[in-house]
Amino acid sequence: MSVGIADVAAVESTTRPAAGVRTRRWAAHLRGLIGLVGVAAAWELIGRLKLVGQGAFPSLSGIVAQLWRDRADYPTHVAASVRAATIGFLIGNVIAIICALIFQRFPTVERLLRGVGLTLFSVPLIALVPVLLIAFSGTTPRIVLAALAVYYPTMMATLTGLRDVDARLCDFVLASGGSERDVLLRVRLRAALPSVLSGLRVAAPAALLGVLLVEFGGGVRWGLGSYLLASLGRALPTRIWGIGLVATAIAASAYGLFAWLGSRLASLGGRGSSTSVDIGPPKSAKGPLSVRIAVSAASAAVVLGFWAVTLRLLHTSPIVAKSPFGVVRYLATGSRGARARHDLLRALGQTLPTAFLGLACGLLAALVLAILFTLKPRIERAVLPFALVTQTMPLPALTPLLVLVFGRGLMATLAVTTSVTFFPSLVTVAHGLSRAPQGPSDVVRSAGGSEALVLARVSLPNALPHLLTAARLAAPRALLGVMIAEYLATGRGIGNLLNTARGRLDYGMIWSVAAVSVLVALLITQFVTAAERLVWRHYQR
Repeated sequence: MSVGIADVAAVESTTRPAAGVRTRRWAAHLRGLIGLVGVAAAWELIGRLKLVGQGAFPSLSGIVAQLWRDRADYPTHVAASVRAATIGFLIGNVIAIICALIFQRFPTVERLLRGVGLTLFSVPLIALVPVLLIAFSGTTPRIVLAALAVYYPTMMATLTGLRDVDARLCDFVLASGGSERDVLLRVRLRAALPSVLSGLRVAAPAALLGVLLVEFGGGVRWGLGSYLLASLGRALPTRIWGIGLVATAIAASAYGLFAWLGSRLASLGGRGSSTSVDIGPPKSAKGPLSVRIAVSAASAAVVLGFWAVTLRLLHTSPIVAKSPFGVVRYLATGSRGARARHDLLRALGQTLPTAFLGLACGLLAALVLAILFTLKPRIERAVLPFALVTQTMPLPALTPLLVLVFGRGLMATLAVTTSVTFFPSLVTVAHGLSRAPQGPSDVVRSAGGSEALVLARVSLPNALPHLLTAARLAAPRALLGVMIAEYLATGRGIGNLLNTARGRLDYGMIWSVAAVSVLVALLITQFVTAAERLVWRHYQR
């Protein structure tokens, strides 16, 4: 099922609004403008007085002035990043839509390739950066990571749209002499268009994230990530903030474009497009246990086979590019393997507690904000635009800014992790609170209960399954956030181990860290999914 927050992309009514409605809208726009002016004034005051980080949080006017001084630097860097992100966006989305069409028509193929989709959903993208730099050259690593970043959200949104149709329409087309192809063209594709736009909206910032990660970690000459990396050692917070805001503006513009297209589609009579979130646990394979185990094993074999075959087709040296068996041999044999296992386990011991703590902070922030939005809708209108910034700001741009403010310790890592996990969690939890059963709510109100009591007695218990769904969606992002903070700033954990292995040209460790981080992300996702299924099953009794 696909769900959206109306405030992200408001669906305009097809009828002409009454004068009172128009007045209220203008008043809401005016309050929003006043709020933005207030935030800008507070930002300027805090920056001028150096109240945060002794100048690490510069004034808004200082950032704008630095942007003007650096104006000649941006065109080439922006063009390089946008070009790679656009190519990867197009390639990844074309593949995603084609795969969704195949999966809708042939469910068996979907079950066999489920492991690939789950891997791409769970993989911390930063773990793939050194691997792609080993396997490819030039602009290709940026394009490949951008394509990988956009595949899953677009594929899932498209597949949901293709399947979420009125069965009576499909039956009517078939009964009228049409074929499955006619059903696809006349019913499914039309119904899926809003969902496709929703997936593209989420995919657009993800494409830029993939490009910036490679630029930041790959030592390329041109690109916003490279410009940011070169600026970190120059003690110019205004320039770092300027680069971050430019990257955010690019991602937000792409996000807003597809939001606008979705709202236009809605105004023309479509179902609309919004930030899509999978509500409810993923559907598990049906049939006897032996069949489900066989399908899972086949899906895992497809992932490992794809890994091995890709390396074979690229004709990469086994010294540089490790196959699945090469990684096993590296970790299992000799004294070097023992040292590698020790380093991996120690790094995981540093990363995983921080990831779980950051995930908990993100879920708690989402729950608190969702409760405030429910009780005080005006707060939602004021806060949501700033929450969207965390959704669109690429992590390589966000992380150095938070490090400037919080330093290189645990607080910076938690700030990064919380910022990237709470928005999807907020969407899901707010949806759960809004779907509180009407009957019990009316009983509490008729007994004299307040809205706060309705929230405590009815809405919050009803939202528990949605909170677990939020945890499933946010868990891979939490691990990604921690690893990026470790890779770029803190110098500890599995992200730092990946960075140091790259500096030492320890290819075995690079591939081992990538494989282990993907495996850990998959295990965390599967664990949360199992708990989610149990809770949903209890609530659906």
